[in-house]
Amino acid sequence: MKLCSTKMLPLIIAASLGLSACGGGGDSGSPSITPPSGGNNGPTWVQGQFASESSLINQCSANQTGSALTEKLWLRSWSNNTYLWYSEIEDRDPAPYSVADYFALLVTEELSDTGNKKDNFHFSMSTEEWDQLNQSGASVGYGINFKLDNGSQAGARKVTVTYNEPNSPASAANVTRGAVIVEIDGISVKDANDSASIDILNAGLFPSADGKQTTFTIRDLGASADREVTLTAQTIVSTPVQNTKTIQTANGKVGYLQFNSHIATAERGLFDALTSLSQENVDDLVIDLRYNGGGLVAMASQLGYMIAGKEATDNKTFEETSFSDKHPSINPITNQVLSPIPFIGETLGFNTSLLTGGTPLPTLDLKRVYVLTTSSTCSASEALMNGLRGVDIEVIQIGGTTCGKPYGFYPTPNCDTTYFTIQFKGVNEKGFGEYSDGFVPSTSPTLASEVQGCALTDDLNHALGDPDERLLSAALYYRDNQRCPAIAASVSRVSAANDFVDEGFMLKDDRKQTLWMNNRILSDMQGAQ
Repeated sequence: MKLCSTKMLPLIIAASLGLSACGGGGDSGSPSITPPSGGNNGPTWVQGQFASESSLINQCSANQTGSALTEKLWLRSWSNNTYLWYSEIEDRDPAPYSVADYFALLVTEELSDTGNKKDNFHFSMSTEEWDQLNQSGASVGYGINFKLDNGSQAGARKVTVTYNEPNSPASAANVTRGAVIVEIDGISVKDANDSASIDILNAGLFPSADGKQTTFTIRDLGASADREVTLTAQTIVSTPVQNTKTIQTANGKVGYLQFNSHIATAERGLFDALTSLSQENVDDLVIDLRYNGGGLVAMASQLGYMIAGKEATDNKTFEETSFSDKHPSINPITNQVLSPIPFIGETLGFNTSLLTGGTPLPTLDLKRVYVLTTSSTCSASEALMNGLRGVDIEVIQIGGTTCGKPYGFYPTPNCDTTYFTIQFKGVNEKGFGEYSDGFVPSTSPTLASEVQGCALTDDLNHALGDPDERLLSAALYYRDNQRCPAIAASVSRVSAANDFVDEGFMLKDDRKQTLWMNNRILSDMQGAQ
């Protein structure tokens, strides 16, 4: 198997990648743009005419090899060639817009069949930040993951800690799940009602540089009084696989695994976790995906294999992808013939410093799996559920409706920015992939996107992995009784981003926290079987 020697190596494993760092992104076959009159030999916009993206890539205004217009024209051609719904993009003159604003317009405005926005997953970030986050899970912060509650009324805004990262400023200060952030640098979270105050809250919650100190007033879970902690932002390396444990029950052993993101470093964690559970001879598995927004599809395939085993997955498709009608048989990014992604039974070496490729994966050989979900469960996490259902592994869903992203993209860099635009959709072995409104837990499923299970809200009053925590407790109850506990209740579907608005003042979403909700990377497995 030939690997591309670039920073993108962990993302795409293929005979040839086709990303800019590996030799260009492919041509659209459209005519070249006619240069403007007046002696300017640079490209210009002509409605309905598209230059090949390869003729425009990496011509950047910052290093004077190109211009902002060239960057925008590259985005336009790249989108026209690879965007899944390219025909629904309005072809606007890019001149009046900044590069970022123009990219935001290169998206469908159509609605889904159910009336929801068709594309909620269109964004960009600096290439440096993306490379760091994807390869090592590193980003600037305090090691706090938190839930932003929607404040539709004044004074209803709330920020609650969902978990912290080990060996982080948050863990050192014992800021743990269930703690409510009351004030940030003296500004009340729930009562802030002007732009200056909101800016202070955002700057505190979402630090952009190492060394920033922020004072938080928090109310710990179960505490009767607030306390004050000062945290210093630093580069945090996330631990995507946590809390692996075996729970002994009257009816056998149940494995539990908290899996937070399908990033390169997770391969080692999953390998070790499933090896441990296999050695424990667990009878069932509860996998906690409630905060897992996705990532590498090939890693989801590996996990599916480890859950189901060789016999159930042999010669079966984990996911088959398709692009727009421009590319019925060829992947426009890699220029390879489209072929299904199998269930992958060996390590791939996403991060070779942690785990090299070619090692057989451990298996549990289970016929069912319990999955804990919220609206933050997205993309590759949903692909895992869909892939297992495609080979008749029973998936029991406990929690909330997932985010609804049967789509994916190849992160594509240009001029120090990496862009993410929907390029393909996926289906399982049975040809199903219509879950754009999410997988819905139901006691009586009737639709293909409804999954047997229990609708429950997230429980922030117990630690993750605690058998008394609502979702895990419900999974254990369902296992013993084949029905939901009495506490099961309807869960309304909420925005995956969990932004909240209070009389026009909004706390922004954290790109680092919501990246995996908005992300799904295809690891093309051509030649890797």
